[in-house]
Amino acid sequence: MQTIADYLPQHPFFTGLPEPVVALVAGCAVNVHFRPGQHLFHEGEPADTFYVIRHGRVSLEVRAPAGSPVVVDSAHAEDVVGWSWLVPPHRWLFDARATEETSAIAFDGACLRDKCDTDPAVGYVLLQRVVQVMSTRLQSARIRLLDVYGAPV
Repeated sequence: MQTIADYLPQHPFFTGLPEPVVALVAGCAVNVHFRPGQHLFHEGEPADTFYVIRHGRVSLEVRAPAGSPVVVDSAHAEDVVGWSWLVPPHRWLFDARATEETSAIAFDGACLRDKCDTDPAVGYVLLQRVVQVMSTRLQSARIRLLDVYGAPV
């Protein structure tokens, strides 16, 4: 069976990180599993985790004032979910819900923030990668909004 420390260097988010950094980050991680319909987190709650999806699918949703939640993006195997653990005030901006059986690696946000504070070089490397995730999510949300609201009048 492959350990978290063995898996991380193969994951695109962690590719190229020095081995000591991967080991440091792996020390903040555990394997988790979600059933279809189970939430990883809810908008407004404390953001204390981020996830690397190993298998399955997760929808990122925004609560609509009336009706069903609006899906703004989805994450699949090898995607990263959650960046609010790094950005004060550390509150989730979306809901995340497994839409099928999902296995992931969950990283303790407080543990990672402590390691980033202790070693700013580690913090900078993680911040660079998290910003990439943020950019991808914002672009995806933009495209979905154009699909919903961009129809010519």
